[in-house]
Amino acid sequence: MHSPITVISERNHVFRQRVEVNGLDDLYADVPAIVGGEGSAPDPHDYFDIALGTCKAITVQMYAKRKEWPLEGITVTVQRDDSQEKKGIYKLDVALTLHGIDDPEQRTRLEDISHRCPIQRLMTQSTVEIATRLV
Repeated sequence: MHSPITVISERNHVFRQRVEVNGLDDLYADVPAIVGGEGSAPDPHDYFDIALGTCKAITVQMYAKRKEWPLEGITVTVQRDDSQEKKGIYKLDVALTLHGIDDPEQRTRLEDISHRCPIQRLMTQSTVEIATRLV
């Protein structure tokens, strides 16, 4: 079991939240002004999308390092289309830019590995059970 993530309402703010993760307490979440927030931090959907992008980047880097391939870095761009979210369809378009890898076979393999990152598997292949309770 992992350490809990704690979300605490920020005083003197409408919807802004402070997030504590493993002793890191300089993370925040908010919602855009169009829905009544201040737009001062990423919103929950952003964090969902960020989880996928960062997981893909880390997974690709770990694989390339293990194979001793010349990957110098990776840029991952996640574009959200939530126009049909209310119908149960949430689309994420992910673009990978591999820096330092020119070999077409290595590039294809790294793209394939990115599809196997734990967060993509969690998002697409897992049943997530959520238990919420008052304390």
